[in-house]
Amino acid sequence: MEEMTSCSFNRPLFQQEDKRGVTYRIPALLYVPPTRTFLAFAEKRSTSRDEDALHLVLRRGVRTGHSWEPMKPLMEATLPGHRTMNPCPVWERKNGLVYLFFICVRGHVTECQQIVSGRNAARLCFICSQDSGCSWSEVRDLTEEVIGPDVAHWATFAVGPGHGIQLQSGRLVIPAYTYYIPYRFFCFRFLYKARPHSLMIYSDDLGATWHHGRLIKPTVTVECEVAEVTSRAGQPVLYCSARTPNRCRAEALSTDHGECFQSPALSQQLCEPPHGCQGSVVSFQPLEILSGRQDPAGKDVPTVQQSPLLGSSWRPERGAGTLSESWLLYSHPTSKKRRVNLGIYLNQSPLEAACWSRPWILHCGPCGYSDLAALEKEGLFGCLFECGTKQECEQIAFRLFTDREILSHVRGDCTSPDRNSEPAQS
Repeated sequence: MEEMTSCSFNRPLFQQEDKRGVTYRIPALLYVPPTRTFLAFAEKRSTSRDEDALHLVLRRGVRTGHSWEPMKPLMEATLPGHRTMNPCPVWERKNGLVYLFFICVRGHVTECQQIVSGRNAARLCFICSQDSGCSWSEVRDLTEEVIGPDVAHWATFAVGPGHGIQLQSGRLVIPAYTYYIPYRFFCFRFLYKARPHSLMIYSDDLGATWHHGRLIKPTVTVECEVAEVTSRAGQPVLYCSARTPNRCRAEALSTDHGECFQSPALSQQLCEPPHGCQGSVVSFQPLEILSGRQDPAGKDVPTVQQSPLLGSSWRPERGAGTLSESWLLYSHPTSKKRRVNLGIYLNQSPLEAACWSRPWILHCGPCGYSDLAALEKEGLFGCLFECGTKQECEQIAFRLFTDREILSHVRGDCTSPDRNSEPAQS
């Protein structure tokens, strides 16, 4: 078992075995609080190409990620004649179950081939674990139950990748997307237009039955992640961050637990490289704002924002707006030109527009997909991400960092970020 003695450096968990051979891609990260265990998932591929995916693999990080067990293939998460892709785990807190969602795609059929032909080759599946990932159930195929006749309008689809969440209401939410065909000319097989849209797959009975919500329209959106935030009035809102081809991220809000979302808005603060890239988002809760205090000498003390994760005070910059009950953390490549320099962004007011901080660069160099996990009671965050020195698919690394590091590195407050400053580097 590998030991990690510090939380301030990258720990490679999945290493490319050969530049033209076995490669690990598409990370997903889940933290299971009762056992203080991280579950790090990835796809094992015979090459770096999507169509050469084989099956999913898992490494368990015990002692809050300071020791990692050897890699384990998840052969339970397979269907005959299919390749397994897009891990998307979620923890159900009442029964302590881990649900691992994924898609199984027939043979070597590519996503592009499905979009062009309009013939879906993907299946929606999951397995579950009662012991924090030590053992897993048999696979369950949900395609007919969740999608049913709507599959005729889905050229293809996928879940995640990255983690799902359980809402305060108990609803389990799995982010997904589909290439939707609104109409077909049946006399001309290839005359149709498939457009990608994000949506949610959810369960209100602790995972017994599953359903899908409405497509997020009208903006074209693909891979997405969600986080639940709470307003000052105490209203829970589901925040969605989605990949787009528009050189910036799409953001959308839902007030009905993910059944439907408002029209997305493009965030100019969160750039996308050409063709976009997956990103991750998590929410966590700071304490109330303390204002109007005085020191023993009777002098006014500026407003201080207290964070339960910090164990210390942090003074917001002048002009900062009303802070939310929930804050967001977001990970994504920071360049508009290519997938490099993985950044961590902080949002203190997720329900207001343009409130993202300047990024803290967690990894300099090539990077790709990532997934975040929040350990609120421990004051820690975990990030599992693709990275390398020459290519982003060289390894999948894990980084454990603290709330103190985040607030000491991000720049710019939530209302008037310093757009001329450079991102802070690790």
